Order: sequence, then structure tokens, then C-alpha cells
Amino acid sequence: MTTPPALLIAGHGTRDEAGAEAFRDFVRELGRRRPELPVAGGFIELSPPPLGEAVAELVGRGVRRFAAVPLMLVSAGHAKGDIPAALVREQERHPGVSYTYGRPLGPHPTLLKVLERRLDEALGSTVRGPGDRADVTVLLVGRGSTDPDANAEVHKAARLLWEGRGYAGVETAFVSLAAPDVPSGLDRCARLGARRIVVLPYFLFTGILPDRVRQQTAGWAAAHPEVEVRSADVIGPEPELLDLVMERYEEAVKGDLRMNCDSCVYRIALPGFEDKVGMPQQPHFHPDDDGHHHGHGHGHGHHGGHTHSHAH
Repeated sequence: MTTPPALLIAGHGTRDEAGAEAFRDFVRELGRRRPELPVAGGFIELSPPPLGEAVAELVGRGVRRFAAVPLMLVSAGHAKGDIPAALVREQERHPGVSYTYGRPLGPHPTLLKVLERRLDEALGSTVRGPGDRADVTVLLVGRGSTDPDANAEVHKAARLLWEGRGYAGVETAFVSLAAPDVPSGLDRCARLGARRIVVLPYFLFTGILPDRVRQQTAGWAAAHPEVEVRSADVIGPEPELLDLVMERYEEAVKGDLRMNCDSCVYRIALPGFEDKVGMPQQPHFHPDDDGHHHGHGHGHGHHGGHTHSHAH
């Protein structure tokens, strides 16, 4: 019987230890769910363990094949460039090891279901069903990116969340790197006539940025007492998220997966981003990874069936 490929979870990283430990707990829970499957996880930056250490752990357990799943909601720079480049680097470090690369997680119907649950929790007993949501405006807040494709995916998630659920509207904002920011997003909701707003962080786990969303929301609410404003929780390590990661793993193992390159700034000349077309990508060296001291060579990263050049 053929041994299935191991599962490697690639995380972004956070300076918030609670958020980093939530990721590590999540990886451990995946391992408990599938005891026959070697599972490891690591971060691209900010938090231990680095991704290279997770690959070394799998190799030390005799793994020769693995499927890597980015534990990320959107296809931004990390999912498109940093992780593929890092995987190529690990393949060079461990000759004979092969891998496939899965898709980011969102937007997915199961995650939308969790987001809906977080909204109901924030509203409490005031909402008993879709009919009670007609005066509720949602502000979905993403991380924010310099990649317009990634920001557009947050808008897509907002539209899918609005469809059929009875909210007055679902607006979008970002906590870093992209406009509108959280206060501007709340201003827009108010100008559109909102009197009940729930700010919903589009994040998997707690961390510095979700905390910032909550703080900025509280500051805006204090300055606008005429508007009822509530904060919802992050998605968290829900059973739906565990199931979705395994679904992405199975896709990577069984299928020919291709990322959506139709609006990738490295391939298409989008207004204001023309200089990025064909730009070499670089592996992201984690500060705890010994390899970052040895000079940064050239390689190639597999972008969902295509190849991008990765170099420093």
C-alpha cells in the first residue's frame, strides 16, 4: 500500500505569542485527527518554528513526499512567492524530497458559515434569524496587502457573506497596507445610513492585527455614540477550519492545482503595478532559520502549475 504524502502547514507568523501558539495547537490537532499521517507546521516569519525546521522534522521522520497547505485566507505575496520559494530551497537542502503545493483557504462556504456564526455571537440575543439582520451592516476587515489581487479576494468574501443572509450590507476595510482603513470603513458605513455595525475581522487566529482592529473599532465607536458598534471574534480553530485544511491537502495530493493567475501582478500589467510584471521573487528567510546566514541563491518556485523566478 502506498504511503500518503505528509502534511506540511505553512503559516504567516505573528509577534503575538497567543496567536503563534494557536497555530501550533492547530497543527497538533490535525496530527491527532490523522495519527497515521505525519503532520508538521512552520512559519515564514516572526514566530518559531521556521518552515525549514518543520520540513527537517518531517524528513527526520522518514518523509520523502509531502503536500504543503498555506494556512492563509488569501493569495498574497507569501502564498504566491515566499512559500513556493522556501519549498524549493528545502528541496535543495533535502535531495530526493518532493512536494505538491495546495491552495489558500478562502473564501470557502464553510468559512463563510463560521463568519456568520461569529456575527450572530457578536449580536447575541438581538438576532434570532435572517429577518432580524435587516438593520445590521457588517464591516469585514482583512489584513491588507500591496497585492491588489489579494485585496480583491477580501471583497469577494464580503460579497459572498452578504448574499442570502439578510444583512443590510457588508462593507470592506483593511488594517494595514491597503485602503480603506478601519475608521474610514466605519465612516463609510455610517454615511450609508448604518445604525448597527458589526466589525468582523477576516483573520484565522488572534494576533497583533486583530487586536488593532478591535482597538480602532472601540476608538471610533467612542467618538460616534449615535451608532451601535460591536466587534466579532476571529475565525479560530473551528472544526470547519480543520476540515477545510484536510480538503486542501486532499486536493494537493490528488489533483492538478493551479492558482488563479488572471490578476497576478507578476504576470498581468495592472494599473499602478506595471513594474512588477516578471519581477523575480525571493525566498523569505526566517530569522530562526540557519540558512539565512549563508547567502541567498537563485531558485524557482512553482506557482500553481506555473514557474516564477525567485532570486535575491
